[in-house]
Amino acid sequence: QVHLVESGGGLVQVGGSLRLSCEASGRTLSGRVMAWIRQAPGKERVFVAAVPWNGGRTFYADSVKGRFIISRDNAKNTVYLQMDSLIPEDTAVYYCATRDDSVIFYRSSAYNYWGQGTQVTVSS
Repeated sequence: QVHLVESGGGLVQVGGSLRLSCEASGRTLSGRVMAWIRQAPGKERVFVAAVPWNGGRTFYADSVKGRFIISRDNAKNTVYLQMDSLIPEDTAVYYCATRDDSVIFYRSSAYNYWGQGTQVTVSS
């Protein structure tokens, strides 16, 4: 199995920034895709960003393009989500997730390992 632990969430004001981290342990991440998925209060989980661990094209939800950047540090088995120009609509629990291959899906059900989530709250 893959164990994922998110960190870096918190409370920020509109226009602020946060960097989320997801540290993985257990099985190798080689050949996997790493994704960030968020769930706002009362809503379903929605795709945010993803990157193949071995390299390749990154993908972002339209709602975060130009504001969020996903990156990885292979030596640390860690994936990051740099979030800039935050708006109240970004308020959600952010989850790190992965699936068994490098194919990126927008449906949260496509991912089979999940972290516990980290809360991001953006206030006006």
